[in-house]
Amino acid sequence: MNRRTAITHVATMLGGAFSAPTLLAMSRWEDRLPSESLPAGFSLTENQKLIVAEVAEMIIPKTATPGAKDVGVPAFVVMMLQDCYKAPEHKSFVAGLDNLEKKQFLSLNVEQKIAVLKQVEADSVEEMKAYQVQQTKMGDNEDREQMAAQAKGLPFWRLAKELTMLGYFTSEQGIKSSFEYVPIPGKLEMITMKPNQKSFAY
Repeated sequence: MNRRTAITHVATMLGGAFSAPTLLAMSRWEDRLPSESLPAGFSLTENQKLIVAEVAEMIIPKTATPGAKDVGVPAFVVMMLQDCYKAPEHKSFVAGLDNLEKKQFLSLNVEQKIAVLKQVEADSVEEMKAYQVQQTKMGDNEDREQMAAQAKGLPFWRLAKELTMLGYFTSEQGIKSSFEYVPIPGKLEMITMKPNQKSFAY
């Protein structure tokens, strides 16, 4: 299974939990849409990239299996944002990073980082509600394009979690550490999973 194939099926594998902007971004990545269809000029500072890497590693830390950094998730997150998302998500993601920079996230100890991210996650609940109301209001409105240009993007924490999972579970190390890959599946069998047994990926 190559990465292009995996990226089209990973949402289903993880329960179909990805947001519409991420599903569209996956489609753009798969279809290789021309770059002029996306806004130019998105970039992150080196410090912001370090924050992305630290956040991703705290979402999927290294244990007996590779962590997010081990499988290249931070670079994947930056690439997806730059190449596949539109301006509203760029703005919301950078705003989230700015917030963590103000809190001097990289200089905190592990317990403090966890506390900060738990607060970011709690704040994102209300942000998601506002985002969903905004999307409902836009609907099929004839001014949708104008409204979209002024709209707020998917909240930072939701983007960070989705892209971390997407990057991890479409990497070879990530998929093999969490699933038993069967290149040539046999007959369909209903089995009872044993404790710590890996699920199967075909």
